[in-house]
Amino acid sequence: MRHRKSFNHLSRTSAHRKAMLANMASSLILHKRIHTTTAKAKALRKFVEPLITKSKNDTTHSRRVVFTYLKDKHAVSELFREVSPKIAQRAGGYTRILKTGARIGDNADMCLIELVDFNDTYTTTTKTSTSKRRRRRGGSGGKKTEETAQATTEQQVETKEEPTAQTEAPKTDDKETKDE
Repeated sequence: MRHRKSFNHLSRTSAHRKAMLANMASSLILHKRIHTTTAKAKALRKFVEPLITKSKNDTTHSRRVVFTYLKDKHAVSELFREVSPKIAQRAGGYTRILKTGARIGDNADMCLIELVDFNDTYTTTTKTSTSKRRRRRGGSGGKKTEETAQATTEQQVETKEEPTAQTEAPKTDDKETKDE
């Protein structure tokens, strides 16, 4: 019986499970996204998130502690150099599990587990623009200063004075003109 068992043993011995999770965590850190079963991804999430939290404090001791879990110096250096600066402001929840359906061979639930801040699809980058152009009715907030008004008029003048490229009239087929 599983009374009070706090984690999934994944039908493996403890040495096999620790080695598998260390390898999966190293792959996740190096590649930022891996494809695996849902049960392994949930176990990996519990394994890797404390290591990512530990990487926020870049000291020799924390590097050594993380290395005892991962056993891969390239993954440790990647974690402390690239991953931890990007997630420094995040309080937790460094991974995301996206379910992809069932595996064809044995119908196991499959998913993608990825580091949250490294997916360009879901991260929103805000572009800071120098000025926003809106039409507004009068008011003190909508008035332009003399410098910005002068700059906009100069831009308008420059666009009008630029020589236009020579454009040719659209060519018609000779067959159509002969038929007429």
